[in-house]
Amino acid sequence: QVQLVESGGGLVQPGGSLRLSCAASGTIFVISAMGWYRQAPGKQRELVAAITSGGTTTYADSVKGRFTISRDYAENTVTVYLQMNNLKSEDTAVYYCNKHMRATTYGYNNWGQGTQVTVSS
Repeated sequence: QVQLVESGGGLVQPGGSLRLSCAASGTIFVISAMGWYRQAPGKQRELVAAITSGGTTTYADSVKGRFTISRDYAENTVTVYLQMNNLKSEDTAVYYCNKHMRATTYGYNNWGQGTQVTVSS
């Protein structure tokens, strides 16, 4: 069964930290590069970080040096983490994880419920 469950979001002050987790069940996720995405109100969904099955990582310019993506494996499940430090108000969004995919294919894939991150004083 293919399933994506994100957690770890919340309200944090600017400069604070959060660690997001995503449990992705299914072989497709275990063998695929994975990504963390976010969507702010009125904006398009964007990729913020990605990690290959071999551990190579890439980041959006807006989060480089502040966010770290990592992944662990257990049987048919991969857990993907996003450590977010020095958070800024512009990081406020709903965060999702999924296979690393092109933006043009976002609408053709199933997504989890996401986890809300709010950065505010």
